[in-house]
Order: sequence, then C-alpha cells, then structure tokens
Amino acid sequence: MSYPRPAGIIAQQNREIAGGGKDSAPLTRPPFLPDLCGISALAALVLMGELLALVLVLAVDGLRAFSWERLGLLSLVVQWVILPSAALLCRLRPRLSALPHKLAGAFSFAVVLAVLLTVMVAQHCWRALLSQAPFDYWRFLSDCLIGAICAGVVLRYAYVQQQLYNQQQAELGARIDALQARIRPHFLFNSMNSLASLIAVDPDRAERLVEDLSALFRASLAESRLVPLGQELALARRYLEIEGLRLGDRLRTRWEVAAGLEDLQVPSLLLQPLLENAVLHGVARLRQGGEIRIQLVSAQGSLQVSIDNPVPENSEAVRHGGNGLALDNIRQRLAAYYGNRFKFSAAREGGDYRVRLQLPVTAGVPGQRQEKEAVA
Repeated sequence: MSYPRPAGIIAQQNREIAGGGKDSAPLTRPPFLPDLCGISALAALVLMGELLALVLVLAVDGLRAFSWERLGLLSLVVQWVILPSAALLCRLRPRLSALPHKLAGAFSFAVVLAVLLTVMVAQHCWRALLSQAPFDYWRFLSDCLIGAICAGVVLRYAYVQQQLYNQQQAELGARIDALQARIRPHFLFNSMNSLASLIAVDPDRAERLVEDLSALFRASLAESRLVPLGQELALARRYLEIEGLRLGDRLRTRWEVAAGLEDLQVPSLLLQPLLENAVLHGVARLRQGGEIRIQLVSAQGSLQVSIDNPVPENSEAVRHGGNGLALDNIRQRLAAYYGNRFKFSAAREGGDYRVRLQLPVTAGVPGQRQEKEAVA
C-alpha cells in the first residue's frame, strides 16, 4: 500500500528523513555527536586544546616562571590527540547514531583513549630516546590519566551540545505539526467558500475577509510569545467575524471587557482556540445558534477570563472530550509561561460550557469599570 506524498520543502525534508510507503527506509536516529569535520567545530576543538595546554602549563610553572617552550610542546601533543580523534569520530558519526547512547559514549571514549595512548607512547619514547633516560612509567600513567579526564569532559560537552541541538530540532518539528493541526482544513475551506460568494456581491466585505484570514494565519505562524491583550482581542474578534460570515445570525457574541487592560501581556493565540471550541462544539451544532459570552476583568492582581457558550443537550464532543486537545495545549502553554501561578478550568454547567482562566498580572492594573458591547 502506498501513501500520497505532500508537496513543499517541509514535506520533502520529511520524506528524506522518514520516507513514505512500504519501501521507505527506517527512521534515522539523531546524531550522537556534533559534526567534528566542520570548520566551526574544529576551530572550537583547537581553541579548547590551546586553553587546556595553557591551564596545564600555568598549573605546573605558575605565572612567574611561565615557559613558552613548554606551552608549545604541550600544545603540539594536545593537538595531535584532538585532530586525529576528531577525524575518527567524524567518520564513525553515522554508526554512533545507530547505537544506544551508553554504548556510543563508551565507544567514542575508547576511540579517543586509543589515540591518546598512541600519542603518549610516542611522546615518552621520543623523550626517553633524546634524553638517554629510562622510560618513566609513572609520568606516562599520570599524563594518560590527565588526558583521559580531559577527553571525557570534552566528549561530555560535545554530547550535551548535540543533544540540545537535537531537542531544538524536535521541538521545531513538533511546532510544525502543531501548526498544521491548528489550521483546521474545514475552517479554511468554509472561509474560501464565503470569500467566493462575497467577491461578486460585496467586494469590500470580501477584502476584509482576506485581511482577517491573513491576520489569523500570520498569528498562527508567528513565534509563540507574550503579546498585548489588545492585540489578542483584535485577533479573536477577527476570527469571530470570519465565522459570522458562515453562521450568520446563528452566531452572536457579547463582550464584557474591563477598561484599560489592553496593555497587559498574555500568551499569543490564547483566546482564539477557546473561541474556536465554542463555535465548533457549541454554536455550530445548534440549529438556532447561540450566544458566546466573553468576559475579561482584573481582580486581586490577576486577569480573569470567562468564556461561556451553549452546547447541544446530547453533545458527543463534550461528553467524550472532543475539545480536550486544544484545552490541554493551552494548559501546557500556560504552565510553561506561569508555572503553577495560573488557574484554568473547563466544564459543562447545565446547558452551557464554561471556561475559566486566571492569570497573574503586574501591579498597577486599571480598575474594574466594564465596557460592554453586543455583536450580532
């Protein structure tokens, strides 16, 4: 059985990683270590080697009796360990990615130790030959131990850096998936149908619809961050206007917004997913439609948000948690921003579905005078 492949750059990258259909290759594991063949990685390793040599010379001679000759010789030995080790690990990088992390770490350390022992044996034999002295086994063991400790620290640093990069890439992929899930196809198709019907009869309204869609999708694709509440309210109103073109008089909204809250900082796309749930699982399922009530006030140093919408008597979506994905997504985002300093609840109460949200705000929030407006 074969599956259709989506077009686009992101889809092409996904096919390169995961493939498609029954003949696709197995998923490629993320790299275990950075690409040590790159110029930036090599420059960082060389710099770290020079700093290590400098520290060792200062530890032995001190600053008063600092020896440039010792620094040069020690730098030569360190670089002879670093560069061959980097070359070997670069060639072994694909194979290391296929191994469990503990085994890959042990194998990488063994490779570096093999290079280290080779260099140390060559250096001490050369020194014994030039000085006509016997081989100093204790100094050899001491140098090997110091080198092994430093190699372990550097490998650990490289591993942590690569895992951080892998995590960032995974979060980017998850964000792309979340964006694709957030932009619901039926909402886009319904909006396009509304746009097509408005172009001939009401061009000005069609133009406003295009602007509203552009603003909504631009906010969906923007980086998640804190934005002014006024901007979030404007985006929520645009979304309801788009849905109002499809539902007509069935969709009614009532806003109760306390004056002076526009400058408060809230996470982006906080209200729109909640209102989308209210439309999809509430008003749109009622033949007579219904009213969505949105209230925002400040009380006791917190921003309190309430969204109420009617739901059908036998609503399968509410009973089986059909809107739980969006609510869980919002709850996780709020936890990332506020820790445990927020309150969030959503439940059916009688014939309504009610969402309550309480967020901490900074001091000096304006008072409680409410500005009410009704939007048909």
